[in-house]
Amino acid sequence: MSTATEQDRHEVDLAIGGMTCASCSSRVERKLNRLDGVDATVNLATEKAHVAFPGSLSVADLIAVVERTGYTATDLTPAPAGATRVAGSIDGSEGSGGGAPGGPLLVETGPAPRAGAGPAYRLDQVLSRASLRQRLEVALPLTVLVVLLAMVPSVHHLLGDARPWVELLLTLPVAVWSAWPFHRAAAITARHGASTMDTLVSLGVIASMLWSVVATLPGSTGHMYYEVAAVVVTFLLAGRLAEHRARTAGKSALTSLLELGAKDVAVQRIDPVDRVTRETRIPIEQLQVGEQFVVRPGEKVATDGVVVDGTSALDRSLVTGESLPVEVGPGDEVTGGTINAHGRLLVQATRVGADTTLAGITRLVEQAQTGKAPVQRLADRISAVFVPVVLVIAVLTFVGWLVTGHPAAAALSAAVSVLVVACPCALGLATPTGLLVGTGRAAELGVLIKGPEILESTRRIDTVVLDKTGTLTTGSATLVDVTPSGRLTPTAALQAAASVEAWSEHPIAQAVVRAAQAEGLDLRPITGFTNLPGLGARATIKDTEVTVGRASLFDLVPGDLQGDRVGTTVYVGWGGVAHAALTVADELRDSSSASVQRLRDLGLRTVLLTGDNRRTAAQVGEQVGIGAADVVAEVLPKEKHAEIARLQQQGRVVAMVGDGVNDAAALAQADLGLAMGSGADVAIDSADIVLVRPDVGAVADAIALSRQTLRIIQQNLVWAFGYNVIAIPLAVLGALDPMVSGAAMALSSVLVVTNSLRLRSFARTPS
Repeated sequence: MSTATEQDRHEVDLAIGGMTCASCSSRVERKLNRLDGVDATVNLATEKAHVAFPGSLSVADLIAVVERTGYTATDLTPAPAGATRVAGSIDGSEGSGGGAPGGPLLVETGPAPRAGAGPAYRLDQVLSRASLRQRLEVALPLTVLVVLLAMVPSVHHLLGDARPWVELLLTLPVAVWSAWPFHRAAAITARHGASTMDTLVSLGVIASMLWSVVATLPGSTGHMYYEVAAVVVTFLLAGRLAEHRARTAGKSALTSLLELGAKDVAVQRIDPVDRVTRETRIPIEQLQVGEQFVVRPGEKVATDGVVVDGTSALDRSLVTGESLPVEVGPGDEVTGGTINAHGRLLVQATRVGADTTLAGITRLVEQAQTGKAPVQRLADRISAVFVPVVLVIAVLTFVGWLVTGHPAAAALSAAVSVLVVACPCALGLATPTGLLVGTGRAAELGVLIKGPEILESTRRIDTVVLDKTGTLTTGSATLVDVTPSGRLTPTAALQAAASVEAWSEHPIAQAVVRAAQAEGLDLRPITGFTNLPGLGARATIKDTEVTVGRASLFDLVPGDLQGDRVGTTVYVGWGGVAHAALTVADELRDSSSASVQRLRDLGLRTVLLTGDNRRTAAQVGEQVGIGAADVVAEVLPKEKHAEIARLQQQGRVVAMVGDGVNDAAALAQADLGLAMGSGADVAIDSADIVLVRPDVGAVADAIALSRQTLRIIQQNLVWAFGYNVIAIPLAVLGALDPMVSGAAMALSSVLVVTNSLRLRSFARTPS
């Protein structure tokens, strides 16, 4: 591997054309990974490659390697607006329909997709499906006629000696034109010294046809296999078409995400002529950070922003999975892609393009779908050598039957059955289709699974550690009491505390600031702000260093400020002495109790871990059904990290749920980290799963859906392995007719994809 630093590395997504089975994807991946410093993952279901590569290489180098391997590659990085992008085959020939190399050219004009907006589902995929259908429409009636001619005795007498020639004429279009995708793909990979599933199918069809043609010639008496060639091609085309449709259905969740974004926006701009602010509708690509735009009832919010004027309720179900609209007003943040239920909003854009929440969600879903779970690695290793081994088995079968005295026709039938029945398509689709549907359904429920390896982690989890603020509670804390000491007034105490806390992102700090703003207090200018994680904050107002936070930050807390209060109490003071106590209360989420019960129903132990005081923590624990023994309060960030480690030392496999800066270390330490999407960026970066829906029910959904996805993948792999283990020996022994083999092979792939589609019916935890 290259010694290039992380700063020298780049990442790119490539659309790979021509892959038809697991051996194809494994071969492309293997060739890319042979490049110095390249780390590539190729996914058969999404027909994409995610490649990390050093600065010494270019995207063109990567594409050249793929093309030399016999496939096509297209850079999915969006082109500049208005540019023309050409993607497709090396030689510009017609799409194969069967996924063979050489898909049709795609010419796109106009605005390109927004950066980070997700994959480009290309026109060639649609045309490939149309080509498949056309080839099947030709093959099906001809195949029915050929089977009738071969199987119905009365037709034999009717046609007499002309019957073989009629069968040849009817079968030829099926074996040549309808089967052309298989032949072409086999030829291309053969030129590169490789073999794929198409090699097996092409050889089986060609062998059946050549044998039958020889048997048709005058003076020959051999058995004809025209019906075998026709039926195998027809079954495989039908199976490929059904598989294509099912895989497209599996992509529906990600496609819906891509379609959520607004196409244009009504922005308020100053007319350069008369200097009057006017509303102008522009393409979404032209919207800039800081500009203000209008959202009318029923319209989508164009991008992430802050409400400047107006009140309304936003339907966020398509983005976060929340079932109820959320009321918003001036100062509230809104997310692009949500729908304005009523009222007119004026919003100031804070993030556009690749920086938006929706773009981030789409990127995470894409990354998860492109990656591979550890369970897939064994399948990949087998697929890499599978086709050559099958070719050897087919040759040995043919020779073995001849040596044991069987007629050549029977030997050919057995060998063709081996070639056709052994397709590794199901093996290659087992994992990626499960990931495709599972992660897509998770995104619909407001759960973003960062990578396929996360699925393995969820199976082993037995303990879930929940943060309180922002997780079990709304995080929208409210200041309920200000108690000063001595001659200090409540107003002066609140003003001093808010001036310092205005620089902190903690929910308690923000509650203090909101209370001061509601009182109309001006915040004092400060210098030397210092955040004290888990304790509070400190800054200088004029010449006085003011501290806001826990009692432990002060040398003295007067007796009249001490005592238990329902809620969280922080102190404000200077000179080592606390001069006022401020108490903040946080509302429990409506769904927290039911969601904790759902976690227990999944066989998980729940632990409440918080920096809040013991009384408040115990009260929250009691409300949601967490016993006192599993409530750990008054912990600093490093103690949260240590508490996770302590549980792990006890043999527990721990999932941690949090949303703040003070949760980042614990999220990283946990075996599985889940971060609320509304939380701090550092917490989200430290987590394995991001919960866009601000609801503890999303935690249960994340774990339950991840486990079910893994079960589906395991079922797929068991079927794919088991099918080949059983089918190949039966074919070698002559127990499977070539026509039955073709049907079984096509059905195996369809069953794997259909089984994965069951994940679309996964039901969310009720809020």
